[in-house]
Amino acid sequence: MSAPTVRRRRLGAKLRALRGDLTLEEVSERSKGTFAVSKLSRIETAKSAAKAKDVEQLLDLYAKLGRKVSAELRAALVILTKEGAQRGWWHSYRGVLTPVHEDLISLEAEAESVCTWQLGVIPGLLQTAEYAREIIRTTAMSEAVEAKVDALVEIRLARQAILTRDSDPLTLWAIISEQALRSTTQTADAMDEQLGRLLSLGKRPNINIQVLRSGAPLHVGQLGTFTVLGFGPHADLDVVHTEGLTSLLYIEDHDKVAVHRDAYQRLTSAAESVEASAKLITEIRRKNNT
Repeated sequence: MSAPTVRRRRLGAKLRALRGDLTLEEVSERSKGTFAVSKLSRIETAKSAAKAKDVEQLLDLYAKLGRKVSAELRAALVILTKEGAQRGWWHSYRGVLTPVHEDLISLEAEAESVCTWQLGVIPGLLQTAEYAREIIRTTAMSEAVEAKVDALVEIRLARQAILTRDSDPLTLWAIISEQALRSTTQTADAMDEQLGRLLSLGKRPNINIQVLRSGAPLHVGQLGTFTVLGFGPHADLDVVHTEGLTSLLYIEDHDKVAVHRDAYQRLTSAAESVEASAKLITEIRRKNNT
């Protein structure tokens, strides 16, 4: 049995919420045997992948029982189910990626928006190849990772296609600490190229970049970096992820996701405006070249 993915857990949690105070036995009985209790349990707990047909039948049943199943919610859950069964480009890197990082890439590919706060580095979705290579090498804490640097750089750059795709490019809002912009790389050209890329991508209508100055008053972002992945009108499908040296943690609880969204709003207020941030990045880049 494959390990539950974030995507399957999100689907299961939403179906569980729609079930409300009904027991699994009651749902099974009202489905007239279409859904066995064990099958319902496996879907809700993400122990097995659901089929789109099963999800649609469950939604039909819950709608008849008076649950609020809007057309938008139905479409979101069915797409979530279907896309969960598809193999993305990242599956060809299965010998390189851990399952949790495969989850992250698949969530990015499905998300409508990403709001990320980065304290020490440029966000991966905005990195150049040389900057990515240096960051990956610098943060590699095992020989196994060091041996995969080239492949990991390829993956990082491939992830960025979601920003420039023709159909519904991802909306990215990135808040970056001034410290990350002023960090030095092994070659000055690498940082110059990276800052230039931020300025270039920041001109796209789907990308907003803000800088949080080093001298800003104490703020919630000092507790650590995090990213909120948004999935449109249904905030209860949103996911937060935080990453450390040896782990990547997903936060799916609705109330905890909401706390991170509130924290992000505070950071947008504390940071320089998008226009002022572009000027600051230009200034830092100019000083680096003098």
